[in-house]
Amino acid sequence: MTANHKIISDWLKQQQISEIECLVPDMTGNARGKFIPAHQFISHADTRLPESILVQTVTGEYSDEHWDFVEPTDTDMLLRPDASTMRLVPWAREPTAQIIHDCYTQAGELHPLASRTVLRKVLAAYEEAGLKPVIAPEMEFYLVARNEDADYELVPPVGRSGRRETARLSYSIDAVAEFEDFVEDMYDYADAQELDVDTLIHENGAAQMEINFRHGDPLSLADQVFVFKRTVRETAHKYNMYATFMAKPMKNEPGSAMHIHQSLLDASGNNVFVDANGEHSAALLSYIAGLQRYTPELISLYAPNVNSYRRLAPDISAPINLNWGLDNRTCAFRVPHSELAATRVENRFPGADANPYLAIAASLASGLLGMQEKLTPSAPHQGTANEDSVEVARTLEEGLRNLGSTPAVRELFGDLFLRAYTAVKLDEFEEFNRVISSWEREHLLLQV
Repeated sequence: MTANHKIISDWLKQQQISEIECLVPDMTGNARGKFIPAHQFISHADTRLPESILVQTVTGEYSDEHWDFVEPTDTDMLLRPDASTMRLVPWAREPTAQIIHDCYTQAGELHPLASRTVLRKVLAAYEEAGLKPVIAPEMEFYLVARNEDADYELVPPVGRSGRRETARLSYSIDAVAEFEDFVEDMYDYADAQELDVDTLIHENGAAQMEINFRHGDPLSLADQVFVFKRTVRETAHKYNMYATFMAKPMKNEPGSAMHIHQSLLDASGNNVFVDANGEHSAALLSYIAGLQRYTPELISLYAPNVNSYRRLAPDISAPINLNWGLDNRTCAFRVPHSELAATRVENRFPGADANPYLAIAASLASGLLGMQEKLTPSAPHQGTANEDSVEVARTLEEGLRNLGSTPAVRELFGDLFLRAYTAVKLDEFEEFNRVISSWEREHLLLQV
């Protein structure tokens, strides 16, 4: 028994766990895996899953190029549990644990198609550079009434007042209190899973909430966002509602984002974004320049779904170009006013629908490449950035065109992963494109 397996086994016994969810984040950031009785897990630590699940579309289909990415025998990959991800499943009827696993090939190497592997590779590049990234995600989501027929538009749920929200209620305390029971249970579930959630606010949309996470290690926080999204959905089901992390679930409401605050520490624990004079350092400026340079290439990792690009549109509180600014929320890359030790940059591109492992990897990779190449950013933007022209892709197909176009990105993410991701997402785009919308029938049927 390895030391890692002994730690897990001892914890399972202490918690009197009867069943384990062995979890793997797939390409969409959703949970795949197996339910295994605890006694079987303890006695047989060798867990396997078909590697094909890593390159399945959001609709459960496979791209035409599928067998170019995985073995034609549809072989298994090996799963190894990460003891740092052990958590209870607070909504389960029986004492149940959840453990996130890393995926390995039969040769014993981290699987190149696994989301966790991609983030691990980027973090290894930082370690080699003698730097430690620190991040803090902000997760937005909507509560919506149950919607059992996909042909009907979503509407806000009824709150304790018996009414639905209709007004813009940003930061409203009373609007959050409309769903007090949901909020209390969500926090209880988060505490039971030791998630580092911090403040909750009511966002701009009807029944739209935002949860901030405390800053910490990128891999740990990617795991926590992965778990948190499951938690919020489960809590909403308890109250006969849906919770959705779609980037733009309702046409008249703003989109939902996963803003990522990020800073870097050197070997002594000092924030490298500040120089000896207490000013913004050259490292910070190059990091921002890297975000500006590589976001067009990596936009599909921030906006991974056909719906994602409905959020990245003018005048709906989301970035549309590559400007950066000082405490300017209209910019894609914002440097908030803060104490020197907390100097950081916020990437406002990622949607709430993004795979957290891939979005965090893309953001950190962009900044690292910017520093390595000593890039120079534009001048900080003054005024409203949304009044400038659109500089990013407006469709998933457009966003995928340049993915992996530079050797540096291919080196960090792996050529196989980038080709597989592109194939999977293009398949989703083409499937979506075959659907004829009600707008087309209304305006084109008899008038063109």
